[in-house]
Amino acid sequence: MIFLLGDWISDWDGSINGWIVVIGCLCAASASLLGNFLVLRRMSMLGDAITHAVLPGIAAAFFISGTRNSMAMFVGAVIVGLLTAVFTEWIRSVGKVDEGASMGVVFTSLFALGLVMLVAAADHVDLDPKCVLYGAIDLTPLDTVWVRGLEIPRAAIVLSIVLVLNLAFVILFFKELKISSFDPALATTMGFSAKAMHYLLMVLVSITAVASFESVGSILVVAMFVVPAAAAYMLTDRLAVMIFFSVIIAVASASLGHIAALEVPTWFGFRSTTTAGPMAVVSGLLFLLAALFGPRYGVVVKWVRRQSLSWRILCDDIVAILYRAEERDTAMPGLAGLADELFASSLSIRSALLMLRRKGEIEGSDQPKLTPRGIDRARELVRSHRLWEQYLVVETGAETNRIHSHAERWEHFTDRPLRDELDRVTEAPDIDPHGSPIPPENKL
Repeated sequence: MIFLLGDWISDWDGSINGWIVVIGCLCAASASLLGNFLVLRRMSMLGDAITHAVLPGIAAAFFISGTRNSMAMFVGAVIVGLLTAVFTEWIRSVGKVDEGASMGVVFTSLFALGLVMLVAAADHVDLDPKCVLYGAIDLTPLDTVWVRGLEIPRAAIVLSIVLVLNLAFVILFFKELKISSFDPALATTMGFSAKAMHYLLMVLVSITAVASFESVGSILVVAMFVVPAAAAYMLTDRLAVMIFFSVIIAVASASLGHIAALEVPTWFGFRSTTTAGPMAVVSGLLFLLAALFGPRYGVVVKWVRRQSLSWRILCDDIVAILYRAEERDTAMPGLAGLADELFASSLSIRSALLMLRRKGEIEGSDQPKLTPRGIDRARELVRSHRLWEQYLVVETGAETNRIHSHAERWEHFTDRPLRDELDRVTEAPDIDPHGSPIPPENKL
């Protein structure tokens, strides 16, 4: 494995592969900065619409100027990108239709028009619709300019400017973007126009999309607008941290994507593949990891938490049942009795009893019995339960035959300060509404 890695590194051409990675990272970081606010505003598809709908602007700029001058096409694409946002908002407000539907109308119409215009232009000049869709990032190191004696790919310079522009926009207008993303009405009352911030964001989305067309194509830039931000959204609830994570994920996607484009095809007997596709694929895989293992919203993490909570509640219920049996001086329930009373399988009960034995809270197997440590835990649960029942009767006037189920749920989440507050509010009762004694608090 080490020898293979060494051979791969030795074959790495920094003047080609290095610049490809740099250009991919610049594009990914630029798009992800703005993508955070598209995701928060639930406008992810608007970024997709703009990146496709700017095609008529590119073609129109060629028809008007008669040349492939980058500035003319850039201006034309930005204008159409802004018009896309304007038309989408206009159709939504005037037509009273869903925002997704208005996006679909504008996006498909302009994209189809743009493809027709590009095909017509391609008869006279080298304008390839496929290049717009898939890009040519593998060829960007060949188109260079000299800057202070250094030969630098033109795409790297353009995307560096876009990255600085987007970063400055996010830093300078962070508060305005944050407020207008979550509460546009509040933004307007605070003295700045949420609509102006919306259109300014759309202008920068258009600029980023157009700047990325020739190097990475619209497919990758759409992925970078949405996927890194969506993955970061799964990892944190803080906007600044989300932006930071999205940039890290975007840069990692671009870097690992190029490595995958070189390495993965060799596993199947091919030499390599185009880089833009694997970059998008890697970003999707990173999103999948975030969706599965994110600390707050990850599917696996949430499942583990639910299972952990279920086991904790089952253990609580077992020690509470054993405490009540001992309190009433009745026979301790066995395995079958616990399973019947708790509506649980024998396997679940056995597993819970094993956990309780390991914690030193019960002893015995077929006829479990509470240890002193288990009695303390059970006393807290029963005290919480009966204080809640007393509170519901005294403070809400609930009937005694309707309070048990509520108290049974809340007892598992009641800590010492809350028990003390319940005790104070209910004037430190000795018995609950059913006539059962309320155990004293455990001694510290």
